[in-house]
Amino acid sequence: MVVLKTGRELKIMREACRISAGALKTAGMAVEPGVTTAQLDKLAEDYIRSQGGEPNFKNYEGYPATACISINNEVIHGIPSKQRKLQAGDIVSIDLGAKFEGYHGDNAATFACGDVSPEAKRLMDTTRESLYEGIAAAVSGGRIGDIGNAVQRYVEARGYSVVRQFVGHGIGTHLHEAPEVPNFGTAGRGIRLLPGMTLAIEPMVNAGGSDVKVLPDGWTVLTRDGSLSAHFEHTVVITADGPKIMTLL
Repeated sequence: MVVLKTGRELKIMREACRISAGALKTAGMAVEPGVTTAQLDKLAEDYIRSQGGEPNFKNYEGYPATACISINNEVIHGIPSKQRKLQAGDIVSIDLGAKFEGYHGDNAATFACGDVSPEAKRLMDTTRESLYEGIAAAVSGGRIGDIGNAVQRYVEARGYSVVRQFVGHGIGTHLHEAPEVPNFGTAGRGIRLLPGMTLAIEPMVNAGGSDVKVLPDGWTVLTRDGSLSAHFEHTVVITADGPKIMTLL
C-alpha cells in the first residue's frame, strides 16, 4: 500500500534526509587511495549519530554495516571491510541512510578515487544525469513508469544498461515501502503519482550488460560480465509543484 505523507511527516522526513545527505557527503569526501571501506563506514555512522539519527541500514535484514560500499564492478550492497583499501582509479559507490524520529532517508552516489579513466567518468556522469532525468519525470498525475522510462532511455541512448534485478522504492516509516520504482519501463504505465508520495529513485547503471550476480556473502552484487557499475540515489517527494529532492544539502 502506498502511503501519502502529511506535512508534519514530511518535516520529520526532511530531517532524516538531511542527515542522510550529510553522512554521504562526509564519507564521499574521504574517498582517496589507501583509505579502507571500514573507515568510510565509521565516518558515516559517526556523522549520523552526531546528528541525532540512527543508521537505518545497520542490522537491516542482518546487514552488518552503516553503508553499502561497492567498488568498480560491484553494483550495490558491498560490505565494508578493514582489509579493503581503496586504490587510485577506483570508482566507489556509497549507499546509506538515516532514521530520525521514526522516518527514513536514503541516498547514494559514486565517487572517483583519485584520477579515474575517461570511460569511468563518463559512466558516472551518465548515471548521475539519468537520476535527474528520472526525478524530472516524477510529476503529480504521471505514472511510475514515466520515471523508469526516462532513466532507461537516457542510459541506453549512451550505450549503457540499467540493472533490472534491483529497483528503487517508496520510503517513509519503513526503509522500503510500496511502490517499487524500476529504472526501466513504459511511460504512462503503473500506479499514478500523487502529492505526498515519497520515493527513493536510484539508477544502477552498468557499462556492459544488465545481468548481475550475488556473491556467496549474500549481499554483494556484481556485474555478471565484470564491467564497471555506478549508482546514484535521492529521496524525493511528489508535490503539486513538481518533485522536490529531500536529500540535497
